[in-house]
Amino acid sequence: MASIGIVGLGNWGTALAKVWGDTGHNITGWTIEEEVYASITEKGINEKYLPGEELHNVSATMDLEYLCEESEILILSLPSGVVLSVVDDLLPYLRPSHALLDLAKGLAPESEEEAFISAAIEKRLRDSGKANPVFVMTGPTIAPEVARGVLTTALIAAHDHTMAKRMADRLTTKTLSLQAADDPLGAELWGAFKNPIALACGIVDGLGSRGGDNLKAALVTAGFREGQRLLPTMGASPKTAFTAAGLGDLYVTSTSPSSRNRTLGEMLGSGLS
Repeated sequence: MASIGIVGLGNWGTALAKVWGDTGHNITGWTIEEEVYASITEKGINEKYLPGEELHNVSATMDLEYLCEESEILILSLPSGVVLSVVDDLLPYLRPSHALLDLAKGLAPESEEEAFISAAIEKRLRDSGKANPVFVMTGPTIAPEVARGVLTTALIAAHDHTMAKRMADRLTTKTLSLQAADDPLGAELWGAFKNPIALACGIVDGLGSRGGDNLKAALVTAGFREGQRLLPTMGASPKTAFTAAGLGDLYVTSTSPSSRNRTLGEMLGSGLS
């Protein structure tokens, strides 16, 4: 069993804490929210983000140094807008043996020299004289479904396929099936590319009788075709289009009622602004 530190105990981080804790891994989760820390410490439940679900083999902390001391794998379960600043805070506490797994989807802020979050993390590591491996995990992963034990697939990508396979094997459970790939850039590109398509599908939902599933299917088909043409020119492997990080994530984000991008589009389509 692994010692896993989850940096960020929101919906997704807590869902992963539950499924990995239930499998027998030792989980330490970090949060800046006192109510989340108190809830997990006192009741064994994250009442704010995953109410009603008991967390086994999970402890909480508000101390990044302690998290690093207790963990060998660090899961960066943070929004793309803050993950890099938290990585800056983590750097002094990293050991050479730590592996970093980034869950943030999308592009790095424009102020960064690197366009993608995993590359920006790697640059910070290099600039600090560190060589910790960085992995990317992405796919169709609706957090409440993962927590309930619904069968879920996702992709773990790294520059080295053997390392990605080793990480995927360690973190796979009976209900969370992780596949390995050596295309972290492609995984991040698809993670960003699918968002405007999901937004458009949500707008269709917001149109009511003027929209419909036929139109959403047309949008997803056209969007997937465009991604197949565009993203390889930006460095993605063509094979990634047909993985959980590509077609799988595009489908779920465009159709699920739990998708934030689709939900925002639905609000816009119904006339809200």
